[in-house]
Amino acid sequence: MVTLVFFLEELSAQKLLEGLLPRFLPMERFSLRFIPFEGKQDLEKQLVRKMRSWRTPDTQFIVLRDQDAADCKDVKARLVALCSEAGHPNALVRVACRELESWYLGDLCAVEKALGVKGLRTHQNAVKFRDPDHLSNPSMELERLTRGTYQKVSGSRAIGPHLDFQERNRSRSFRVFISGMTSYLQQQSE
Repeated sequence: MVTLVFFLEELSAQKLLEGLLPRFLPMERFSLRFIPFEGKQDLEKQLVRKMRSWRTPDTQFIVLRDQDAADCKDVKARLVALCSEAGHPNALVRVACRELESWYLGDLCAVEKALGVKGLRTHQNAVKFRDPDHLSNPSMELERLTRGTYQKVSGSRAIGPHLDFQERNRSRSFRVFISGMTSYLQQQSE
């Protein structure tokens, strides 16, 4: 069995992935471990040490961090360099553009189902939600749209099991994460 270790910026990402991953991973082949940090600085500060000290055989590493206001390519390059420094240059690194909440705004049908806020799916074709990765503050937008129902950790836990990982999601960074996971896992099993 392969252990997939996810190094995550925060607990909300773990809660999302706990609901999402079992729906598209062959769980009989994988064991999942989540290492949430207390923000991006904590993640970057501790990543090399945590990765180097991991001793479980047959482990693959995935790093997920929000872009926030930084340049996406710079963020990814810095994380890739840290993984290489830790001795794991093949770790999968993905950046949620701008924030994890962009992934949720890319699938308002899932948010409506998860949070029980009627009528959200009708906003999906609005100009601002056609490409949610370009919103400057997705978490504030999601809170406004759900009239305060969305909370980071509980919302992520609720939304994860409903996110469409095949075609519906309008967030490009979410689709890149899913395709990256799929390709990464195929390469590891060859």
